[in-house]
Amino acid sequence: RVFPGVPRGRLYTIIMAAAASAAADGAEEPGMEAEAQELPLGCGGEAGSPAAGRSPEGEERRDPPQASVSNGGDAESGKELVELKVIWNKNKYDVKFCLDSTGAELKQKIHSLTGLPPAMQKVMFKGLLPEEKTLREIKVTNGAKIMVVGSTINDVLAVNTPKEAAQQEVKAEENKKEPLCRQKQHRKVLDKGKPDDVMPSVKGVQERLPTVPLSGMYNKSGGKVRLTFKLEQDQLWIGTKERTEKLPMGSIKNVVSEPIEGHEDYHMMAFQLGPTEASYYWVYWVPTQYVDAIKDTVLGKWQYF
Repeated sequence: RVFPGVPRGRLYTIIMAAAASAAADGAEEPGMEAEAQELPLGCGGEAGSPAAGRSPEGEERRDPPQASVSNGGDAESGKELVELKVIWNKNKYDVKFCLDSTGAELKQKIHSLTGLPPAMQKVMFKGLLPEEKTLREIKVTNGAKIMVVGSTINDVLAVNTPKEAAQQEVKAEENKKEPLCRQKQHRKVLDKGKPDDVMPSVKGVQERLPTVPLSGMYNKSGGKVRLTFKLEQDQLWIGTKERTEKLPMGSIKNVVSEPIEGHEDYHMMAFQLGPTEASYYWVYWVPTQYVDAIKDTVLGKWQYF
């Protein structure tokens, strides 16, 4: 700054020559020796240059202390916090959370608040919250609403049956309260009246199965059906005009029956061919004296009682 345009090396030579001359004359300038000893420290790099560490007056310059910026964050840790409103299961939680924490860490915080395991959480902020990104990266701001969807393990265990199964059970209970013969699916057959060629019934009497097929009855579509019990083959033959089904007795899961209102000497009867009630094969106008014998033969007396 004193000799503009003079190279540093040349300036150093001039200063050293001046110092030597002053020593020879016996007139040392106070502080010159110390100044000459400090200068070489800055020669090899910027640390010794006036811009790097010294003021124009030759005194060492100190930068003012830097204050940490938290923007309203935690004064003790220096971490910037953001205020969130976490909403789960109609509950609201006010949370202060580090802006540089990840979505996965936020899930852990939610777990501590709600008891909802992170694996069962769906955390929503402008879409599904990415676990690997920080809240700062996804631009979460103060007052942001974080929606959480999920059920605790206890909630899951409390649900014993699916909704559809529960509805079916309710419907089945309602049907049980109403006699089968009044239900719509059966009325359309029973309203046709008793078939003219149905076998006669004997009320209050139990008889063995006849040696001939039971005939003259209706199936659920209103067509004629006959039942033939092939005891030597352990089979029940269900015959219609179109075809004959040969069923092993062991394949029939259950047999249900109910008297027909107004004609209690006849029953409506169903053979369960599968695991649900949808597999019932319905037969209408079964003479009452043969009902118990049919159940005993198909199910075995030990199963029926």
